[in-house]
Amino acid sequence: MSREKSANNSKRTKAKVEARAEAKPTKGVIAIAPPTFRRERALLKRGIWPVAGCDEAGRGPLAGPVVAAAVILDPSRIPRGLDDSKRLTAEEREKLFEKICATASFAVAFASPARIDRDNILRASLWALARAARALPEAPNHVFVDGRDRVDVACDCEAVIGGDGIVASIAAASIVAKVTRDRLMCALAEDCPGYGFEQHKGYSVPEHLAALDRLGPSVHHRSFFAPVIAAREKHQPWTVHREPDLFSMATEIEVEASATL
Repeated sequence: MSREKSANNSKRTKAKVEARAEAKPTKGVIAIAPPTFRRERALLKRGIWPVAGCDEAGRGPLAGPVVAAAVILDPSRIPRGLDDSKRLTAEEREKLFEKICATASFAVAFASPARIDRDNILRASLWALARAARALPEAPNHVFVDGRDRVDVACDCEAVIGGDGIVASIAAASIVAKVTRDRLMCALAEDCPGYGFEQHKGYSVPEHLAALDRLGPSVHHRSFFAPVIAAREKHQPWTVHREPDLFSMATEIEVEASATL
């Protein structure tokens, strides 16, 4: 056998081994399937349309609003690469955001820190999700929403746990909500410099906690989240009212009773 033929055989063998290695899943690695349009298409076949997906961004941060989005995808122009916004890079989210806005119907709603303080984070989030769904240019006949809780809309609503990684329209809504909120937090960073909103988007990372301790809360912070309360006690103690607990009340009564004996 010639050296040239032997070299070619060696290359082909190596290529086959590499192809098998790529095809064979690596131990310990779980392949995550992207969201699909399967549920929306099933409803479309039954004559139920438009179908919207809803999701929110910003339930966990210490500052800024919750941003909710509702999206109705065009079945003939679904952007490629849709996924849970948390699985995407910032650059991927920005590109998909532009594609979604160019091909789909969408609406966005905000729950301000004041509403979050008044209603609690869950109720404020559900309120914003319902408001986004109602604000769509065309009223949906079915709504998929990410999470355990359905929202108050005039049509059937289906809650899907982990929906942003399962249902394409919810994934699209998660991207719209995330990009919108990130852009908003960058704008708030210019209004309130020093907190680093443009970097951490209001989440409780060490840099944000250090800024809270140094500067105290801003008007964009959520008053009743624990780290914000601690910062208010340090910088604005007159704004913090704590109800006396039963133990302290009992101790005061005992002291008063002892004094009268």
